[in-house]
Amino acid sequence: MTRFGTVLVANRGEIARRVIRAASAAGLRSVAVYSDADRDALHVSEADTAVRIGPASAVESYLSVPALLSAAERAGADAVHPGYGFLSERAAFARAVTDAGLVFVGPPAAVMEAMGSKDRARQIAVAAGVPVVPAADPASGDDLDAVLQQVGLPLLVKAAAGGGGKGMRVVRDAAALPEAVAAARREAAAAFGDDTVLFERYVEHGRHIEVQVFGDEHGHVVHLFERDCSVQRRHQKVIEEAPATVISDDVRRVVTSSAVALATAVGYVNAGTVEFLVSGDDAYFLEMNTRLQVEHPVTEIVTGLDLVDLQFTVAQGEPLPFTQEAVTLRGHAIEARVYAEDPYAGFLPQAGVASLVTWPARARVDAALVSGQRVSTHYDPLLGKIIATGATREAARRALVTALDETAILGLTTNLGFLRTLAASPFYRDSAIDTGWLDSHPDELQLETPVQAWCLAAWGLATSGAAGATNRDTTHPFAVADGWRAGAAPAAVPLELSNAAVAGDSRLLTVDVAAGSVSGPSGRLQVRPVGGADPWLRLEIDGQVHEGQVLVEPHHVLVAFRGQTYVFDRPDAFGPGGRAVVGDGSVTAPMPGTVLSVQATVGAPVEAGATLGVMEAMKMELVLTAPFEGVVAEVNTKAGEQVNLGARLFVVHHGNDQ
Repeated sequence: MTRFGTVLVANRGEIARRVIRAASAAGLRSVAVYSDADRDALHVSEADTAVRIGPASAVESYLSVPALLSAAERAGADAVHPGYGFLSERAAFARAVTDAGLVFVGPPAAVMEAMGSKDRARQIAVAAGVPVVPAADPASGDDLDAVLQQVGLPLLVKAAAGGGGKGMRVVRDAAALPEAVAAARREAAAAFGDDTVLFERYVEHGRHIEVQVFGDEHGHVVHLFERDCSVQRRHQKVIEEAPATVISDDVRRVVTSSAVALATAVGYVNAGTVEFLVSGDDAYFLEMNTRLQVEHPVTEIVTGLDLVDLQFTVAQGEPLPFTQEAVTLRGHAIEARVYAEDPYAGFLPQAGVASLVTWPARARVDAALVSGQRVSTHYDPLLGKIIATGATREAARRALVTALDETAILGLTTNLGFLRTLAASPFYRDSAIDTGWLDSHPDELQLETPVQAWCLAAWGLATSGAAGATNRDTTHPFAVADGWRAGAAPAAVPLELSNAAVAGDSRLLTVDVAAGSVSGPSGRLQVRPVGGADPWLRLEIDGQVHEGQVLVEPHHVLVAFRGQTYVFDRPDAFGPGGRAVVGDGSVTAPMPGTVLSVQATVGAPVEAGATLGVMEAMKMELVLTAPFEGVVAEVNTKAGEQVNLGARLFVVHHGNDQ
């Protein structure tokens, strides 16, 4: 047997943390690697030791085989776990690891080479009696007319190397085939260094079903049942679940037995996944992923097995500790992938600082994001995974919706709200979503800003810093209770908020804490605070309790509500540069406070933006300025005077007004 005591994790983020936890539980010493961008990352601090491997660029760090092998040597590692992504399916990396005298925690390089090429994998599958999708003869080469005759329409152009949806194009019109091939080749070359493409029949409304397999060095291969990964956008998985409730028992037997047959035929060792496209009673082999999958937690939950621990067991030459008959299913599990991306702007990757991060307590969370962390564009935008479980699929789905409600990521655009809307939708509830559904129904899951989010933002802003309020903002005029205000009920506060996601969506809301109301375009809402620990704000709004996380910043109010982050701009008088002016040229007190100085005199001409006076409240100064060019018509205050909110302090008339 091949024994090892120290494992280097050649990855980052949540999967590095996952492997490090498993290594610790198995009594193994762990070595983390990090680029300059990840020096302060969680996986670095959680490992027993860590080694720098290069600058932020992945090519110079996590994709550098020499850097990783050097790190293993420096740290005294005798095994390498590749995680997923990066070099996890590179046969050259697996071979370099073993050539260096280390144990590669994964399949042999020769197996990775065989299954990593989709055309060769297809040949092996056919020989093993595994059903495959109708495809063009590779000998057809670039003869697109021959391809069309053999495959028909619609067809799928896909890269022969790699995966993850890269280098794939669906073609429904023969005239579009040449450009689709060119685009797929360009993308495949950039992603995998190989522009070879395959042509297969595209199965409309298919479901993506994959089978988890495990093999050991003693010739034993088992399956750990299947997962349904049909919820995808642009061939990238969004939500995965186990087991698959949409397939028949006959189809389940076909895919699981085929997966075992394929893994046995190729001499597979360690963890792998065999993917199928299922349409009705037909199942077709797609490809094999020769690594641990992102969605492995759902299989762990329903089987009760620790897949990473099993990887370590098998990599040390031990036989699988169970037989196929011992693998059973219990309950249902669903995983949602949280990405730094904007689902309402083409799922474009996002970057920035996550000012506040809260993960749910009643679900499994595999993540590596914490408050204050910067997310860059150097790496995959996957931030973490939320995995919910239940006795039935519906129980697990409801648990996932609740978990997403309890999750908040403020300051960074993510797909959380999209996930919550999707998981709560009747389409997902009824298992009506196939692999192409999200791409063909872009408007079914549009996000609206509920009135409760506006209410949470306004109430949080108006009360921020007050006793018992959440997210104290010391720049806010109500942040400190001074002597003249102590014990007095706060006056009604007019606040202007703008929805940053919708152009022109601005609202003037009046918050009356004493009366318990928020008034605005949607009418008057009765509001009563009902507790909530910072940063949570719980409000009873018109007789129903709603809860969100509210973060008040100098320029914005951020609200996490039902999984979605709402950003409200603050063009009000409490924000920098704010000015309380009404249309007739009156300049009113935007807050209760003290007038520090008066520069304006009646009859004096003023330019737009000229200082009329300065007032102060709670150690915050606000300059009151002329709304336009004209003449000062009224000065209704003097230095040292205490004024109420809304008091008319100055009036400016246009130059030709009498």
